[in-house]
Amino acid sequence: MINGRTCLHAVANGTMTGQRYIDEVLLPHVRLFRGAVGDKFVFMDDNATCHRTLAVQDCLDSEGIQRLVWPARSPDLNPIENVWDALGRQVAGRNYPPTNKNTLIRALTEEWDKLPQQLLDNVVQSMVRRVECCITLHGGHIPY
Repeated sequence: MINGRTCLHAVANGTMTGQRYIDEVLLPHVRLFRGAVGDKFVFMDDNATCHRTLAVQDCLDSEGIQRLVWPARSPDLNPIENVWDALGRQVAGRNYPPTNKNTLIRALTEEWDKLPQQLLDNVVQSMVRRVECCITLHGGHIPY
């Protein structure tokens, strides 16, 4: 978001399912963040299979969380991919790269905190252009 960010939360054990996504991401983090931001909050995920289950959609609906809909397989339109790329480059450029899951999580968390806020602000501000592009690609509407 502009002028801020949440903490990075690593979910690293096992396979992410729709129910795990609800229990470990949506309810403890997204719901609370939406409550803090208010009615203008729009949630964006990355179209992963676990994000698209009926249980996840039911959870979002029941919590009053509006999801920004993106076409499948369109990572170039999703601004979070730019953030993940920057974060990955920072981790890869460390003097002592991570050698196991624990050091990777620590490195990701440390580098997340160091990412320039201006990068995140620019990504959020690019949303207007990305949404316009998405609408153009789909004949004037975003498919649901």
